[in-house]
Amino acid sequence: MTALNGTPKFTALVLAASRGPNDPVAKSEGVSHKALVDIHGIPMLQRIVSTLAASTSIDRIGVAIDDPSIIDTLEGSNLILVPVGKTPGASVLAGAAAIDTPYPLLVTTGDHPLLTPKMIDRFCADALATNADVVAGLASAAVILADQSETKRTFLKFRDGRFSGCNLFAILNSEGLKAPAFWSQIEHHRKTPWRLVSAFGIAALVLFALRRLTLEQAFDRAGQRFGARAAPVVLPWANAAIDVDKPTDLNLVRKILRRDS
Repeated sequence: MTALNGTPKFTALVLAASRGPNDPVAKSEGVSHKALVDIHGIPMLQRIVSTLAASTSIDRIGVAIDDPSIIDTLEGSNLILVPVGKTPGASVLAGAAAIDTPYPLLVTTGDHPLLTPKMIDRFCADALATNADVVAGLASAAVILADQSETKRTFLKFRDGRFSGCNLFAILNSEGLKAPAFWSQIEHHRKTPWRLVSAFGIAALVLFALRRLTLEQAFDRAGQRFGARAAPVVLPWANAAIDVDKPTDLNLVRKILRRDS
């Protein structure tokens, strides 16, 4: 699907599978899936699906969830149920395989209720402009902490600053699938930056430790490691980096949405 201005529209893939009975957020809220947590009368997953549907950059929406009946509870058209893998990276691969002509593919998660259509449109436009195969969205620590000092994020430190991921990824062609294939092997290190970086080789680990790499250089090295062109997109909104991993995150999200409503 292509927009009237010739810009290709994205297929969105929302990763929303259950993390099991010990997920702290689902457990504290008494629901089977974290994505079903109620936030001011609206399930978190519904918020995300509605936001994607309101974006001018999105055509179809795939939802990777292990309970097909949940799809029937969602409002919206062009929703596609896709299979889940054992890890988020594996779910991306399964989703891309299940969706007919999926590219460009926007990947996000079912615990990201502060996303807005403006954020999605900006990310998609900037991702297309990189001419990369795979793109990740980030926000700087300066932006995040200036606006949301209460949030606790994992920051990666580079020569040009500290950055946190925004759970927004663009896979622009089939070559971009090399990234989630590689990521599925190392994603258990995602909360431990030095272990994560070490997976890209000892040279990358040393340069990371010495803060010799800029963000762009780090993505270039990462792309060389898994065999595709990789690029970052830095977004100017703190809320783009706030997802719901813990009950404290949920409390913060409820506070932000109450304030902004």
